[in-house]
Amino acid sequence: MTRVLMSADAVGGVWTYALELADALARLGVEVHLAVLGTEPGVEQRRELRASALASYAFAPLALEWMPDPWAEVDASGRWLLDQVERVQPDVVHLNSYALADLDWPAPVVVVAHSDVLSWWRAVHGVPAPPDWDRYRARVAAGLAAADAVVAPTSAVLNDLAREFTAAPDGLVVPNCRRRDWVVRTPKQPLVLAAGRAWDEAKGLAALDRIAPELSWPVLIAGAGGGPSARFLGSLSFAEFRPWLLRAAVFAAPAHYEPFGLAILEAACAGCALVLSDLPSLREVWGDAALYMPPGDDDALAAALQRIIADPRRTTELGGRARLRSERYLPQRTAAGYLALYQRLLTAVRT
Repeated sequence: MTRVLMSADAVGGVWTYALELADALARLGVEVHLAVLGTEPGVEQRRELRASALASYAFAPLALEWMPDPWAEVDASGRWLLDQVERVQPDVVHLNSYALADLDWPAPVVVVAHSDVLSWWRAVHGVPAPPDWDRYRARVAAGLAAADAVVAPTSAVLNDLAREFTAAPDGLVVPNCRRRDWVVRTPKQPLVLAAGRAWDEAKGLAALDRIAPELSWPVLIAGAGGGPSARFLGSLSFAEFRPWLLRAAVFAAPAHYEPFGLAILEAACAGCALVLSDLPSLREVWGDAALYMPPGDDDALAAALQRIIADPRRTTELGGRARLRSERYLPQRTAAGYLALYQRLLTAVRT
């Protein structure tokens, strides 16, 4: 049996990614031990832990590398993870961050690129990140250079790394995934749904809030940090978010930066018609199964949404396309991709 020590955090989509992947890997005979950093998992996340197939779980309340002035705690995280290695004795170390790869690991190290601050900054502000981020830049580059393998959910993310970090190596694309056992066919309602942290400028949710009065359907936005608008539902657990996904006819993601988009995948599984920003990553994932509009263009966003709202047949067709396309991103496929990578690295070690 292959044994994997996997790092994660409970802040965003990495949490769902890690649990989905761990469960799928367990079905392939891989034992996953999860080491969580950053914010302590909440009540719903602890429930998910208990229901998962993880072999073990550990937590340390230490800052993540993208947080303000994190480096003393990042270094402490490295020491803590090396202690976890002593406990677990893994065959492979699977890191869902960058800087921690630059340590003296006794096993092959896989670094998974979910996003990075420099690419986020460029997408949101239109310019390279300022010198304040030079230490982050250097630490991430060192981690990428030290990794035995770099994985990203899209080739667009690998292209971002190549642009922002001179030490970025060639990488492997293994798309993210979402299981579908929560999906129940439900009559769609005239509703536009969106999701994401409202304070994250990259999500473009403020634009959706601005143009909502122009639309003939209501707009609802799930996620932390929403403003006073009634359109913001606030932070929801997935159990609370699920009924909205099943009911909404349209899901909108007017993002400036979206490396993959887990909420988009969930909406597609639920048969929502997708209206997305025309980003290379989203084109790569969704092809002709979505309607695209230029990011940062309120008029184009309103026009795209109103066009699909006015054409029920088109809305139904796009929802069906999205549901079909979502079948490319099943956990068993993602797990098979990672297992093949683990086996390749272990074979190289043995030879």
